[in-house]
Amino acid sequence: MEKKNKATDRTLTPDSRAQDRVDSVDPFGFQRSKHFDYESYEELMSEYLVVLTRRSIKWSKLLKGKTKVQRNVKLKRYVRKGIPNEHRALVWMATSGAQDQLEKNPGHYQSLLRAQHDPKLVETICTDLNRTFPDNVQFQKTANPCLQKALYNVLLAYGHHNPAVGYCQGMNFVAGYLLIITKDEEKSFWLMDALLGRILPDYYTPGMLGLKTDQEVLGELVKVKIPGVWQTMTDHNVMWTLVVSRWFICLFIDVLPVETVLRIWDCLFYEGSKILFRVALTLMHHNQALIEEAQSLPDVCQNFKQITHGPFVDQCHTFMQNIFIEPGSLSMATLTKLRATWRSRFVAEES
Repeated sequence: MEKKNKATDRTLTPDSRAQDRVDSVDPFGFQRSKHFDYESYEELMSEYLVVLTRRSIKWSKLLKGKTKVQRNVKLKRYVRKGIPNEHRALVWMATSGAQDQLEKNPGHYQSLLRAQHDPKLVETICTDLNRTFPDNVQFQKTANPCLQKALYNVLLAYGHHNPAVGYCQGMNFVAGYLLIITKDEEKSFWLMDALLGRILPDYYTPGMLGLKTDQEVLGELVKVKIPGVWQTMTDHNVMWTLVVSRWFICLFIDVLPVETVLRIWDCLFYEGSKILFRVALTLMHHNQALIEEAQSLPDVCQNFKQITHGPFVDQCHTFMQNIFIEPGSLSMATLTKLRATWRSRFVAEES
């Protein structure tokens, strides 16, 4: 038992001593519901901790006290198998290009905070602060330090850094997750810049053109890869935005379990937005029979909620292996072509 506790300390909770009995707050500060199934969780973790410990040893050897990592085939393989929590900030920063931007722009983050602030931007951000992870102890006003102030700073700085985006709902959850992992405002800011500026362009701009495009691209991929699901959506006249917009805009936050989301983000920072399609297609492919049972539009919506819960998504290591198998091949060339088609359609409609 002692061995498992040490593994938990090292890989999931570097700042706190793991206890024999999992308490009411998870390793990332989220409060567990009163219906939380401790037995299933402990059973799951007893298996996952073995994986985490093995991966942690391999990562420690790979990094050997390095402050920088190079993108290569070996690193990509390691990332797909999961980054231990204590190395996530370093690897996310390196693989996303955020570290390069931070080094090229010394003092930029601090200068944004010192600049005069747009009162409307301040008001919009402040409105959402209390709505951001009220179930996470690190964001509660009694916490020391309370991450709300850091969240405000990151969102405010980003709003001024990228005025075309400013602030929109969903960004607060993304910034919140980045702060939970990095514990660093400036790193969180540059990771936001990597996500919103390069990895997910136009997801959060006022017209949300990138988001709208990718939802329809997903529909095209489903039509080819999971035609039964596409037919069900068509039969009940369900628009893709109704069932997947939250998946994309929140990058699966509050949709899938925390550790599963972080494993998705490990790959997202390295491989780009293609990962979001792989996750979405895997969820639908694996639950095809359930989705196709729907007899109405509300049924479809309910079944899409259902497929984001249960053992399949809880077992994050197996789930992440599945996203590279179940959807089959998915080339960036295919995505680029589909995106260009849908993007031009939307632009034509708006003009």
